[in-house]
Amino acid sequence: MRSHRISDVAEQAGLSAATVDRVLHGRAGASPRAVRAVEQAVAELDRQTSALRLGARSLVLDVVMQAPDRFSGAVREALESQLTGLRPAAVRARYHLRESGTVDDVVTVLDGIGRRGRTSHGALLKVPDDPRVVAAIDDLAERGIPSVTIVTDVTGSRRIAYAGPDHRSAGRTAADVVHRWGATDHGTVLVTLSRSSFVGERTRVESFVEQLACDAPGLTVRRVTDADGLDASTRAVVGAALEGLTGPVGVYSVGGANRAIIAALRAKGVTPFVHVGHDLDADNLELLRTGALDVVLDHDLREDAGSAVRAVLQHHGLLPGAATSTPSGVQLVTRHNIPARLRPRSTP
Repeated sequence: MRSHRISDVAEQAGLSAATVDRVLHGRAGASPRAVRAVEQAVAELDRQTSALRLGARSLVLDVVMQAPDRFSGAVREALESQLTGLRPAAVRARYHLRESGTVDDVVTVLDGIGRRGRTSHGALLKVPDDPRVVAAIDDLAERGIPSVTIVTDVTGSRRIAYAGPDHRSAGRTAADVVHRWGATDHGTVLVTLSRSSFVGERTRVESFVEQLACDAPGLTVRRVTDADGLDASTRAVVGAALEGLTGPVGVYSVGGANRAIIAALRAKGVTPFVHVGHDLDADNLELLRTGALDVVLDHDLREDAGSAVRAVLQHHGLLPGAATSTPSGVQLVTRHNIPARLRPRSTP
């Protein structure tokens, strides 16, 4: 634990140097929460040491995400792949991750980043679209801390850029897949969201519903939302939504938790005529390989992470040009065209 300076650990953990010193030296007076924060900070610094270079300007980015661990872990991996060897600055990330919570929880985190002031050079945010969040982002901007929204936007805020997929294109593509793959002119499509306060998911669903109404007006959409993409709560709400359904059933999973969705379907004896998901996280990749998922609409999180970091560097004048929003393309993936970087390595 003592390979890093106390000041660096304190900055990464968001604690005072005195508290970190007590934890590192095993002295009394440090709470269990502080101990966990220091341990996490040291682990993050260990992982990111290769990104730091002597003589370069050092920047710290606060990453604030409300998402299931499986997705926030994928974002963390994508971001750190972009930080290694970055020029012309050495950038490290400080994480504030939660699987669920209220808007007030998010605002508290953002307010804390603002109060620490100069210890943060930017915020990368996957957070709800809410007026209170808008106000917190605007307050960060007033304090000179730029924000970039990733994967889902916060409309009307003073964020400097959005880095993530084109949600309208994704929703329309999903509707086309459901229409063509199912080859049915009646039935119900379950559309599952993690939380309706995420504008990216709302946009996907709106575009999906509009396109499906044109392509397959006989299909009915039933929305299932606000289970945070967590397995237990998603299985419960999907199971309830299946009650009383007759005829063909399809699934468009906007917010994840596909293992739970499949378990709920099987418990009711329902085999969907198509199951479309989003993002090639570890769960979805395995479900796609085994045929439990038919199609995954994927976007390269590494591309999104790189765009987000570049926007912050441009804001600080460390790269040429102005920070701009750069939506990434959406790729339709089946078990037959899984990207090479995600395929199992063949043994000699």
